[in-house]
Amino acid sequence: MSKAKAKDELRPEYDLEALGHGVTGKYFRQALAGTNLVLLEPDVADAFPDAEAVNRALRLLIDVAASNPPPARRRTSRSSRPRPAAVVAKPKRGSVGRGS
Repeated sequence: MSKAKAKDELRPEYDLEALGHGVTGKYFRQALAGTNLVLLEPDVADAFPDAEAVNRALRLLIDVAASNPPPARRRTSRSSRPRPAAVVAKPKRGSVGRGS
């Protein structure tokens, strides 16, 4: 199989000399270091002046969550619940025992 030549889709008005030379692997080391990017909603981002403030707040939240474990849930079993007393229908007055 022969490789088809890639069509040159660069617009003619682009000056390749003005674009300069790109740098290969400029952010490679940062990517290997495990940079973690998180996008904040605008209202949340307004509350923090910089990344350091965000990190302080999150670390505080982690500490609070770790020191206050959630309360244990009470387990209830259906068999331990009292059952409602059986309701027995009372005969209507005068309908039983009367012969016509």
